[in-house]
Amino acid sequence: MHDAIRLEALEALDAIDRHGSFAAAAAALYRVPSAVSYTVGQLESELGIAVFDRSGHRAVLTPAGQLLLEEGRRILTATHELGAAARRLANNWEPRLRLAVDGLIEPSELWDAIATFNAAHPAVDVHVAEEVLGGTWEAVIDERVDLAIGVADPPTGAGIHRAPYTDVEFVFCCAPNHPLAAIQHPLAEHELRPHRAVVVADSARHLAPRDSGLFGGQPRLTVTSMRSKISALEHGLGIGYCPRRQVEDALRAGRLIEKTLVIKREPARAFLLWRAAEPGRALAWFIAHLSQHA
Repeated sequence: MHDAIRLEALEALDAIDRHGSFAAAAAALYRVPSAVSYTVGQLESELGIAVFDRSGHRAVLTPAGQLLLEEGRRILTATHELGAAARRLANNWEPRLRLAVDGLIEPSELWDAIATFNAAHPAVDVHVAEEVLGGTWEAVIDERVDLAIGVADPPTGAGIHRAPYTDVEFVFCCAPNHPLAAIQHPLAEHELRPHRAVVVADSARHLAPRDSGLFGGQPRLTVTSMRSKISALEHGLGIGYCPRRQVEDALRAGRLIEKTLVIKREPARAFLLWRAAEPGRALAWFIAHLSQHA
């Protein structure tokens, strides 16, 4: 007696249960009924247990046999998935793709692309992380992600590849009840500096943190995501720049007001960044798809 269980024995149990008899299972497995009976008998002998109760007119799984069937199906599924994963990797399909989305880009902008990819390649896991400013660069440099999306002013060199993704237009805004809301003329720096700015913290772990759109000495409220920044602005907690695409609904609904500044902020060109010199097929798919639909 030993504890090893052959896959062909688990396949036989699965086929008998699904097809209702030894004969039907044998036909499904392209084997003769005696071969299926022998496989089950050998399994019972090796484990020293009864897998089927044969006392009635029809063989019925014993509790031990039922356990073997249920756990065996998990093993069969895992075995098939392992084989498929090995074939995908041999064909240069990564088992997992890690994406980082910069705070300038709303993650929902990727859902259509991910849905299209999932429909064609359902076995590849996709992981989406959100980063801000230098944290998005760093995630690529440190190889925590395979592709960064929406990076403005990216670093050059260090084996980093890039492709244009989109231009991000900024709007300076505040809540309707903010003191600056009633001012009609373009706002100058000295008028903005006394008011608290809402900023999104750089998510870099090692690189020197960066900030954007701040004036020296200006008080600030720091949050960790663009969604939190927009919510804080709507509650009148400060002022600041936001990507226009992310505040269009708030502007239309009147939850935020767009303000004109004397010195306007120019749109930012955002890029795709990746490090792999020879991207796997999943990474190459996203680079091509996002570049094409930018």
